[in-house]
Formats: sequence, C-alpha cells, structure tokens
Amino acid sequence: MKCPVCKEPMIILELKEVEIDYCPSCEGIWLDAGELELLIEDEADRRKILSIFHKVSEYSEKKRKCPICNKKMDKVFVGDNKDILLDRCPDNDGLWFDHGELKKVIQLVSEENDVVKLLNDIFGKKITSNKNGENK
Repeated sequence: MKCPVCKEPMIILELKEVEIDYCPSCEGIWLDAGELELLIEDEADRRKILSIFHKVSEYSEKKRKCPICNKKMDKVFVGDNKDILLDRCPDNDGLWFDHGELKKVIQLVSEENDVVKLLNDIFGKKITSNKNGENK
C-alpha cells in the first residue's frame, strides 16, 4: 500500500495483534476500518472515541486520497479542541493519522493505555509528550 501523503510504500507493523500500515518516510499511520476500535481496550472508551469525530467543511490542509479506494478523504476533527485533524475515507475504508496523531487520539480517552506504551516502544523518541500531553 502507498502512503496517501508522500506516496512511498508503507510497511506493516503489528500493534496489539492489529496490523497497522506505517509510512517510514512521513511517519503516518493508516488504520483499516474497525482497527482503531480494536486498539482501544475499554468498550465505553470505544464508543466515546467514535462519538467525538466531527466532519469538517473548512480547513487549510490538502485533501488526500484513500490508499484503498483512491477517493478523496473527508477531514474530521477529533474532540472539541480542533487540534487533531484526521483523514477519513468516505467509504469507511479507514483512517489516516499524521505523525503522532494516533497517540493523541487514544490519549483523549485513556492517558494510560497499552497502545500508547506500545507506540512509544515502537517509535521510541519519535513520539514523545511534553507536560501538557502534546506531541513533540
């Protein structure tokens, strides 16, 4: 699969028995439909995370094409602070997370989560947080 940002081939990594597509060039992550839910352990947290996605009509970021169906993806904010802008396939093939965004999304529902620890283990110092929980 090719990265929707830099068009380079992505590699498959296993994160909690879920195969994720990772771009070594831009450090983005593609999750197929349903994989985000599999990464979040608590059922209430799963429902919460899906309820805080809001489709955006105005944004400055360029639209990207879904690496599966090749359609232009929708932009969605996650949460109320509008700090996290994701790309979501209009056919629900999956979600694109730019560098560090997956960790931010998971931390919205659970600060201490096995997935956040795994992301830190896999990517080391590439994904770190400051005192405010913001990725560097």
